[in-house]
Amino acid sequence: MYQLGSRFGIERRTVSEILHRHEVPMRRRGLSPEQIDDVIHLYNLGWSLARVGQHLGVDPTTVLAKLRQRGIPTRDADHQRLSLPEL
Repeated sequence: MYQLGSRFGIERRTVSEILHRHEVPMRRRGLSPEQIDDVIHLYNLGWSLARVGQHLGVDPTTVLAKLRQRGIPTRDADHQRLSLPEL
């Protein structure tokens, strides 16, 4: 959906709505617990969110969400640790 959105200059949500409207079967691609462990390991090695996402075939925002779900502190652009935001 991200690739289609980028290709046609529309948001991912718009792509999703169009596909649903035309009853296109969707696969839900999540990360397995083992892949989430890999996310944490690679991120702790210093990989960026984008690099980890590309390696696992997911969007960097998915990587960030999984890190936050596991309580892993994230870095800013200067690689300094940031505290987790209050929910």
